[in-house]
Amino acid sequence: MVQEKNDGINNDMSLPPIQQKRPALSWELKIKKKVKIVPSFLGKLRPAVGQCCHQCTPDSLRKKLGQNSFPGFRNLLNVNETQTRYRGWLVRRVCCVLFVSGCKVYGSPVSDRLERVCQSNRVKEALAADHKTLKGNDSQGQFSLLPLFLPLINTCVSPGLLRFLSWVILKVFASMFGSIQVNLNHLPALHKASQEGAPLVYVYVRHSAVDFSLIPLVLFCHNLRVPYTLCPPQTQSSFLRAILQKVGVVLLPPSLTELEAEGDPLYSAVMTSLLHELLHEGQVLSVGVSAESGLGGRWLARVRQLIKEGSVPDVSLVPVGISYDRVTKANIQVGLRSALLRLFSAFWKNPEETVRIDFAQPFSLKEMCESGMCRVDEWLPLQDLLLPVILNNRSVGVFGKRRPSWLLPSCYGSELEGMNQSDRDLDIAIILHLIYSTTSCLAVMSTSLVSSLLLYRHRKGASASVLCRDVAWLTEELLFRNRDVGFGGSLPEVVHYSLTLLAPHLIIAASPSRKDPLIVPRPSSALHLSLLAQTVVQTFILEAVGACAVSAMLCEVVFTGVSSRVRTDGVKGEGVKGDMEFDVVLGQSELAEKALRLCHLLPSGVMPPCQSTQSFALDAVDSLVRCGILIMEEISRDAPICDFMKREGALTWTTTDDPYHSDSDCEEQELRSYKISQPSQCPDMLFFLCSMLAGHLRTLCWTVEALDLMDASMAEAEFVSWIHSHLCDTANQKKQHYESCSEEAAHTAVRTLIDLGVLSEERQTGGNFLGVSPLFQLSENREKLQRFISQYLYN
Repeated sequence: MVQEKNDGINNDMSLPPIQQKRPALSWELKIKKKVKIVPSFLGKLRPAVGQCCHQCTPDSLRKKLGQNSFPGFRNLLNVNETQTRYRGWLVRRVCCVLFVSGCKVYGSPVSDRLERVCQSNRVKEALAADHKTLKGNDSQGQFSLLPLFLPLINTCVSPGLLRFLSWVILKVFASMFGSIQVNLNHLPALHKASQEGAPLVYVYVRHSAVDFSLIPLVLFCHNLRVPYTLCPPQTQSSFLRAILQKVGVVLLPPSLTELEAEGDPLYSAVMTSLLHELLHEGQVLSVGVSAESGLGGRWLARVRQLIKEGSVPDVSLVPVGISYDRVTKANIQVGLRSALLRLFSAFWKNPEETVRIDFAQPFSLKEMCESGMCRVDEWLPLQDLLLPVILNNRSVGVFGKRRPSWLLPSCYGSELEGMNQSDRDLDIAIILHLIYSTTSCLAVMSTSLVSSLLLYRHRKGASASVLCRDVAWLTEELLFRNRDVGFGGSLPEVVHYSLTLLAPHLIIAASPSRKDPLIVPRPSSALHLSLLAQTVVQTFILEAVGACAVSAMLCEVVFTGVSSRVRTDGVKGEGVKGDMEFDVVLGQSELAEKALRLCHLLPSGVMPPCQSTQSFALDAVDSLVRCGILIMEEISRDAPICDFMKREGALTWTTTDDPYHSDSDCEEQELRSYKISQPSQCPDMLFFLCSMLAGHLRTLCWTVEALDLMDASMAEAEFVSWIHSHLCDTANQKKQHYESCSEEAAHTAVRTLIDLGVLSEERQTGGNFLGVSPLFQLSENREKLQRFISQYLYN
């Protein structure tokens, strides 16, 4: 393990060993030689992450997250004889088998679960509505109506098979990863919550094909109940299906995709009844939600529906953050042949990357639903929020929050079709809350940190010493913003480890005449680096929104000259254009309005769901003051602030028993103004923050441009695929900006244009078809939309 003495953070977590079997490259030797005198930069205390929401779940927040002392981290793959009851030479060679055999397993027999599910009123009503009910009410007749769902209902947890499969997975993961680090500080809260009676529901955002197996493995190794996994891999192999169903994996029917299954009313009824039975048995669940498409969110809606009906008293939700050192694919289609090929290929490489797992504090779903604090009354369609501003050029927009209706669509024939709008909005709010909570407790890995610096700060390259300096600076900024990092060790080792993993995506020049190697990101690898840098962008989302708002206002000043709200020193009119060295004053209301409009264009889940958009926009402006980009402008007054008698207008008196009374009611509300701090030095930080949102905004611009080439309506899946191809072709033509052409970015951009009213949806027999709405068939309106989006785009 790579550790450094006298550094408290290194005692808790260390980097995986960098392979020394191969000869060191010239750039590796130069980096180690160049930065070997740089001291350690990480502090001795880690931020406390994973606390539940103070607004929606105040009662759950009062419970302690863990112990006062910090137990540190545990490498799940490092199994030795100290974790068994035995000692000796032979034990050291079979310690993994002894460890697995000694872990506690909670069996889950099926018993009469199948009959209880089939006899439920929910399933009977779905069968009757589907016109498949046979004559007679015998149970055998009802069983014959559900041939696709019988294996799903009979899913169980076999203790013997679970132990054997856990041993196999430990061996497989040891060949895939260098280490799997588990934050031990959060486990006491899980043990305590599991003893309080309410079943636990672990929720994570889908990142990789191994996500669904990491959480059960961690819980098994720490003597916690292994959950029933509700985000299963798609496999057609009957052998793999039989094994997975014996270890608690609820699979999809072999003939249906996840989207098709969610639209099947019989499947929805059977799964809701199955959840009811599992929660009544005291079983634990694990749900994976897709942040882009919202798939998996219906499982949470079903759980909330059971709580509302009173059939389930309560559940405790546990957001889980899983961080990777490398970009992984979320496609979870697994076959027997592909699994064996992946297993054999893993043995031929030296694993280096690290996985970090963090469990957030459990909180009550019933408290969140019934407290009324999870407010959704401010939600409005996106076209109501932005179209008046885009088309009519209104100076003040409509206040509200974007309604992400696509996150929980009402599938045709689904059991949730008849749900009223308020219940649907509450389910969407819960899904958004969990997506945000899960992404907030993700640790920033070293490759993510280096990728963000190379992509957003040093796109044209940086020397090793400059990169090390910025790594130390950015790490301190992340810890200051209460975001934990998933690495430890000395600064040279951290940078060397990150560059080793990112080497295929970088150009590292280490000539004999150059003592300091130059690191340049490959243009074609911008997409890979941007995916790794997402956790850094989420940490700085507040500052990034404020920086884009400032950039948009500065562009207006540059291209329109000096207005009445801008002060310059000896420069007027055209002399301002193209010159950034001037003293400009920005009003708070204008900045907040710019930030507010930009917030509506951001993907769902990046902003706190419990905070209003107006409050977030004001905080975005204030965050730029804290980081030194803006300075509050002093306003001269004719009378002191405390001289109330000289103010215009009479004072209004209020009674002391007024619940809305505040000492600041009699104070005059002053609008603040700001000016740029040190214009000659500030652009580096300002442009660094603006670049974080440039990829998303550029994807929107390119998608709007593609509408000019659209002749007829297309199916939604076909349209998203066409937009993705257009984004890739545009990036190839420009030979840059490849971070704007991912499949997830295309899906998010299409969703935004649908909510904005640019694309119209039409439900037909073959699915949803998309076409350009009549309002935006006019090229003039598309140009207005293009200008509105591009004003925030830093190029």
